[in-house]
Amino acid sequence: MDILFVTPECVPFAKAGGLGDVAGALPKALVRRGHDARIVLPLYGAVSRAGLQALPGPLGVPMGPSEGWCAVWEGELPGGVPVYFIEHEELYGAETVYGSFDAGGSEFTRFAFLCRAAFQLSRKLHWTPEIMHLHDWPTAPIASLLQGPEMVEPFLYTASVFTMHNVAHQPRFPASDLVQLDLGAEVFRPDVYEDFGAINPFKAAVVQADLLTTVSPTYAWEITTPLGGAGLHEQIAGRSSDLLGILNGIDVEVWNPARDPFLPAHYDEHDLSGKATCKTALQSELGLEPSDGPVFGMICRITIQKGVDLVLHAFDRLVAAGAQIVVLGTGDPSLEAGLKAAASRHPGRAAVRLAYDEGLAHRIEAGSDFFLMPSRFEPCGLNQMYSQRYGTPPIARRVGGLADSIDAVASDASGTGFLFDAIDGEVFHEVCQQAIRMRREAPHTLQAMQRVGMRKDFSWTRAALGYEEAYERARLQRANWVRQARAS
Repeated sequence: MDILFVTPECVPFAKAGGLGDVAGALPKALVRRGHDARIVLPLYGAVSRAGLQALPGPLGVPMGPSEGWCAVWEGELPGGVPVYFIEHEELYGAETVYGSFDAGGSEFTRFAFLCRAAFQLSRKLHWTPEIMHLHDWPTAPIASLLQGPEMVEPFLYTASVFTMHNVAHQPRFPASDLVQLDLGAEVFRPDVYEDFGAINPFKAAVVQADLLTTVSPTYAWEITTPLGGAGLHEQIAGRSSDLLGILNGIDVEVWNPARDPFLPAHYDEHDLSGKATCKTALQSELGLEPSDGPVFGMICRITIQKGVDLVLHAFDRLVAAGAQIVVLGTGDPSLEAGLKAAASRHPGRAAVRLAYDEGLAHRIEAGSDFFLMPSRFEPCGLNQMYSQRYGTPPIARRVGGLADSIDAVASDASGTGFLFDAIDGEVFHEVCQQAIRMRREAPHTLQAMQRVGMRKDFSWTRAALGYEEAYERARLQRANWVRQARAS
């Protein structure tokens, strides 16, 4: 199949969250399986032009009553995946992916331009995708365009697949912005775009995309409930027959403790001795005391969603029990301050780095004994997969992708991690103590857990099979929809 990923982020060029990892890995897996998968995203100011080639001529992009112009650059992901960058200095010249740009327009304008440019780019390339794969609200409008102004040749049978990475992220925009999509006033109604007087592109894609996917089976169920649907549970539940939950994969070449260039020593499930070297090196790098006690690692956005408050609740008592705690990430200033204060109370026993550091992230995964993910909700999550692959059993809430990817330790001590249910600091603390006791009293059992986790298949090849099914179903949905539209 010919598949175009239209995305606001893509590793290694631009990343703000897990969406970037998906967009950078899934197309490679699809190409390995014989598909023609390509990617289009903005050329942000932080993206280096080294290795990119400018396509000849400008690209005209219709935007309501006017037309915008941009340049297009082409690069490539490893494995031969073409990547096209839309260059528009006013809209994308800033270095950040979301929320800031040099002048003019709104956040809606930035990504409406990307959506409309995707169609113009396809025309310029004389290449028509059978599938346009959309990711969260920034590229959600493509589902509407395929039922409106782009419901023409050559896109008449192009199907839309809308992946909901995080339903909680639903920005609303002024109704006047809708004119940029040329959809007509009739879509500004409560069952499509209108949302309390504003427009909600995420909501519209839930209603209009040919097929819906999300990033884990459990999350697919959670978002049909009032607690997990962020106000869209009724619309999502109404399309449950068109919704697939496909667990994300990870790049098993990048995240491989046997060959990871960021690590001071390598190891695998057959020989774990290098992991002890990684732990000692991590303690030295972060100024921690040499200690054989357990190291608890955490890498995340510093937010309530990630359960940072639960970690703060247990922090002092875990250190008192002989543990060391390492946290890497940025986010909510008050939670950042709380973590820094907790670390300052325990010099040599705790380290907090408020930064994005890819190399350190790898070393924390390898050098920690346990990995903390007490999230309130987690559509998929990737770090729990990284940690299992690195022999670092996760301690996590039984939600979303965490429930789908971690085998909970059972009474016979089988499993690959520790799961709990309640959003409660005391419950979290007790599960951490359970992990400490297992490490102290049953080290061979813990080592068996590590080896089982390291052997699990988290590759994108597995996930690609699920997306192939989604694409086939979307093509059928689109063909049926076109037939019905013509009949009416």
